[in-house]
Amino acid sequence: MNDQELIARLHISLDEIDPEIWRRVEVPLGLTLKGLHDVIQAAMPWQDYHLYQFHVDGIEYGITDPDLDPPADLKNARNVKLETLIARGVEALDYTYDFGDDWSHLIVIEAVEPAQPDIKYPRFIEGERRAPPEDVGGVPGYYDFIDIMAKGKGARYREAIEWYGEKYDPEKIDTLIIGLGVGAIAKRRHAGKMAYTKRLKKG
Repeated sequence: MNDQELIARLHISLDEIDPEIWRRVEVPLGLTLKGLHDVIQAAMPWQDYHLYQFHVDGIEYGITDPDLDPPADLKNARNVKLETLIARGVEALDYTYDFGDDWSHLIVIEAVEPAQPDIKYPRFIEGERRAPPEDVGGVPGYYDFIDIMAKGKGARYREAIEWYGEKYDPEKIDTLIIGLGVGAIAKRRHAGKMAYTKRLKKG
């Protein structure tokens, strides 16, 4: 890894949920917003079933649905890098995942610093509380779901267990799954950099 590479430390939190569900990650400044989306999906973790958008200074970035006409003002998330936004003075981004459940995240850029040469990025640092299940019905559905799970009995509890597949504990964050998911992105990125370096040497 190049010692001159810079990384950003990001704090990611879900809006409108108390106690807070949050994650802290470190990502390369050269990461595109599409790449940042992938990191957020792994860090929560979400399952990447739905569309998403970033909202930055009145501009929206995302990936369009191939079956739908793209909004005229939607910018491609693959074409803008985090370092470009930081150079413009951006200190925070809004990220929305799943326009039905409308999971709104606040991403705060806490620091920019040199990468450590022995670490592959992106990497998961820490976090608290489990993310809501996919398709639970947004914030109201999530609160209803955890209330049902907390009761531990009754028809609605049995239905919720059957739907989710297991007991849900909102306080239990699976750091192993998150670490493996973010780590897999880091490994792919590192392998891509090594392959690129080899092509340059051969050329």
